[in-house]
Order: sequence, then structure tokens, then C-alpha cells
Amino acid sequence: MEEENVRKLINEAKDIALRNFCSKYSKFTVGVALLTKDGKIYKGFNVENYGIQAICAERVAFPKALTDLQKDFVCMAVVGKKLNDKYFKETLPCGYCRQFIREYVKDDFIIYTYDEETDKIKSYTINDLLPYSFKLEEE
Repeated sequence: MEEENVRKLINEAKDIALRNFCSKYSKFTVGVALLTKDGKIYKGFNVENYGIQAICAERVAFPKALTDLQKDFVCMAVVGKKLNDKYFKETLPCGYCRQFIREYVKDDFIIYTYDEETDKIKSYTINDLLPYSFKLEEE
């Protein structure tokens, strides 16, 4: 994917993270922009509550796309920062989200993350982040 398009996706993720009003416990906001094969972008931010059932940004974006009958995913951008920090820093999906994402993507699905202070973009495939994921064998 061209850098210009990756930066657009990152900006979409930053935009949704900055509008997050549900990270009052961790004080850490995460934004995700998920790109489908047909060019649609689904966004999500982390949703926290007093209990242990917080929902990560990745698990907000994917169900939004899935309920819109999307199933072909190209890549996603993930950004995060402490609420009072100036810059977004490299942020990657947690282990639970990695396994969740793995269920719905192909091996070459790319996850982009961004360090705003250095203006560096990094990319990982889902296999880079979860090389030994649980998968049922195809019958």
C-alpha cells in the first residue's frame, strides 16, 4: 500500500482515538481504522468500564464491519497515546485481539502503527504478531 494511503488510514485512527470518551480508567486511548478490500474504512476506539469487560478498539472496528457483511480485510492502522501526552506512540493489538483478528483475516493482513514524535510508520503482518495462532484445520 502506498505511504500516502497508509498515512490517511493512520489519520483516521488518530481522529477516532482523539474523540474517545471511554478511556477514563486507563487514561490511554486507542484508535483503529480497518480497511476492507472494497475501500471502506471502519473505525473503533477502546471502550472501558468499571468492570473487567473493557473492549479494545480492534474488537469495536471488526464487528462493525462484520455486521455490515464485510469479510475481506486488507489492513488496519492502530494508534494509541496517554490522554495527556502530546504524541501518539507505537501501539499494537493485545494478545486477545491478535487471536480475534486472526479469525477474520488472511496471513498477509497488515497492521500499521505509528510513532508521531519520530514520524515513523511500522508494519507487521498478523503472522508476525501471532506466529503460532490457534486455527482449526480446514476439512
